Amino acid sequence: MTDVGLFYVGAVLIVNGIMLLGRISARAAAPLNLCVGTLQVVIPTALIVTTDGGGAAIAGAAGLYLFGFTYLWVGINAATGWPPEGLGWFSLFVAVAAVGFAARTWYDGGRLFVVFWLAWAGLWLLFFLVLALGRTELTRFTGAVAITEGVLTAAVPAGLALAGLWIDSAAALAATALGGTVVAALWLVTRPASIDASTPARQG
Repeated sequence: MTDVGLFYVGAVLIVNGIMLLGRISARAAAPLNLCVGTLQVVIPTALIVTTDGGGAAIAGAAGLYLFGFTYLWVGINAATGWPPEGLGWFSLFVAVAAVGFAARTWYDGGRLFVVFWLAWAGLWLLFFLVLALGRTELTRFTGAVAITEGVLTAAVPAGLALAGLWIDSAAALAATALGGTVVAALWLVTRPASIDASTPARQG
């Protein structure tokens, strides 16, 4: 993924997280989703057209489509009012594919992006649970995770790369530890009362 593309992925994840937290409407988030989704479809198409057929370049472009189609779908659903279940099931496909891209990244010698791909797999799995299976009690948690990943796995790394300060292997372990800690904290803050064992059961 290009540094510029990753930077704007961070922006759209943050905005979509704010949407899931109920702070803005889906229609308000639609323009950014459509713009970033288009960007993440045009860029890989250009890479495929201009590549010399190298497998690594085509594989990288294929990964970009996962994000581009997601954001375009979010924007179109918001603009048309179409139901979200199809996007939810596509998100499951993305989650599984992201695990494969993590394995490919490890094989190619990358380390930090292995962490990122696995983090994205977890987030898209949450999208599947909320959108396809109707697990609305996870909506706030999913929004908080989206904002966190938008910052830690996209906007900040892309900003560092654009500034020439990118680090890969040395930061992978720290990113894993930080990400796990943050997600655990977000779950404690956003979990619904019905999942809290200390909450008395409703009387029928």
